[in-house]
Parts: sequence; C-alpha cells; structure tokens
Amino acid sequence: MARIAVLGAGSWALGISLLLHDNGHEVTIWSALQEELEQIDQHHENPNYLPGIMIPADIHTEPDIAKAVSGKDIIVLAVASKYIRNTAKHLNGLIPDGQILVNLAKGIESDSLSPLSEVIREELPNANICVLSGPSHAEEVASKLPTLVTIAGNDMETAKYLQSIFASPVFRVYTSDDVMGIEIGGALKNVIALAAGMADGLGYGDNIKAALITRGIREISRLATCMGAKMQTLYGLSGMGDLIVTCASMHSRNRRAGILIGQGKTMEEAVEEVHMVVEGIVSAKAALLLAEKYQVEMPIVAQVNRVLFDHLPVREAVDNLMMRDLIAE
Repeated sequence: MARIAVLGAGSWALGISLLLHDNGHEVTIWSALQEELEQIDQHHENPNYLPGIMIPADIHTEPDIAKAVSGKDIIVLAVASKYIRNTAKHLNGLIPDGQILVNLAKGIESDSLSPLSEVIREELPNANICVLSGPSHAEEVASKLPTLVTIAGNDMETAKYLQSIFASPVFRVYTSDDVMGIEIGGALKNVIALAAGMADGLGYGDNIKAALITRGIREISRLATCMGAKMQTLYGLSGMGDLIVTCASMHSRNRRAGILIGQGKTMEEAVEEVHMVVEGIVSAKAALLLAEKYQVEMPIVAQVNRVLFDHLPVREAVDNLMMRDLIAE
C-alpha cells in the first residue's frame, strides 16, 4: 500500500483518487478551494464535476497542503495547468529530495512556453517527476470503464513503480521515457479538439473530423519532434489516442467549447457555458508561439488562434484551410 496525496478536487483528481483507492492505496485529497473539500466530506460527492459518483469515506481530505503531502510516497498534481507553477511553489520546502511527483495536467505554460514538467522542475529541482497521459476521460475512469494510459519519466525504475501503483484490471498502464512527446501530445490535442468541435458546431460531417484528426497529429508531430520528442510517441496513446477521444467525445470540454463557438458564441461565452477550464484556449496561443520559434507550419493551430483571438468567423477559418496551396501529403 502506498500513501498518496492528490492535489486538486476536480473531475480528474477525483477519478484518479477513486482508482488509487480501489487499488488499495491510502489517498488524501487537498484542494485550494475549501468548499470542494467540504462537499466531499459532507456529501461524499463533487456534484459540479462528477455528479452521481460517490467518494468513499476513507478517502481523506486535508485543507492544509503541508499536512496533505507530509510523509507521502507519491504526490499527484491534478490541478489545472495554469495553477501548476503556483502549486509547485507551495511544495517548495515541504517535500524531501527525490519526492515522486506525478503530473496529470496537460498544457504549456503561456509565459515561458515550457511543458509543465519543466515548470515543476524549475520550482522543485530535486523532485522525481513523471507525467501520466492518454485517452482517459475522468467520467469513464470513475465509472470503472476500461482505460489505457502511459506514464513517462526520466527514471524508468520510477515509471515502472508507478505503473504498478496505477495499473488495475480496468486501467492499463504503459511506460515511456519520452516525457516531451507525452506532454506536447497531451497539450496540443486540446487545440485540435477545439477545431473539431467548431466543425461540429457548423454542422459539418465525419469527413472533416477525420481530416482534422489526421492533419492535426501531423502538426503536433512536426512541432514535438523539433522539440526533442520521438515520432512514435505521437502515434501512441498520449498522441493519436488522446487526440481521437478528445475530438470525438462529449466528455471533452475542449470539443464542447468548440461546438459552442462554431454555433456562434464567443470564446468567453463558450467557456462560461462549459463551466470548466478549457485548456486548449491557453495552449493555442502557446502552440502558435512555439511554431514560430521552431519555424514549424501549423495551419490548423493558426486558424484556431484567429477564431479565438481575432474574431475570425469559423466558416472563414475552414475556407482558409481548404483553399491553402495544394501540396503532396
């Protein structure tokens, strides 16, 4: 049995807490929002994120982050990407050298353009950092539906240890040493999912969805390999797999936001209606800046940015993609 602190109380934090609890581990949940912990303590549920999913009474909550992480074998970072640096800063001085951290958030920091594991490493240079990613909607994990993911780290012994901690009959875990590939695939698939949702919002069909997925993974792969990732990683669970599920599922907040934008709502209205963090909006700007930095062509990402931040009508964005110069595949 491992002692595990899960930092965050949103849908993915709760889904992974339930998985780890079912695997026989001792789980403590911390959140910066006291009302979330009170909901769990009083009602054994978070109705805003996982309505109807009951949280066992022996999953503990702790409002004090120092107490939550004290003496833990593993700390799981399950906060939204924009809170990763601040959460890591809070851990400075609270954890020992070599502390195992598992990051679940997917994104790129907008200011530094750094993958999140690098952000964490800047704040906690002596931590042992791994990332978990793949096609894994929290709602399905919490409902014990079969799911496959990848854990990546620079230390493969730690990755294998975590594989044994997270794996279950309904949660199959692979290992990888390609942290960059896992992170870029996980972050940029959200941008392509926004595009797929916009096409759905316009009432377009399956053909364009398939095209966005296949051309989207090509854009992601171009950038990721320039940043040091392995091509095969992008065609695995945390690349193509995560992209497919995020573009196709109504569990996907990025696809849902894209649908609303395609139907004519503004970015702000779409985010308000989804009522959760839409990571792809933050990652879209960062992806475009990285494309410029590495001189990589990313036309889908570029048009998504124009729709989000320049108020370009979605139909015009699609026309711009369709009417680009004809080239070989």
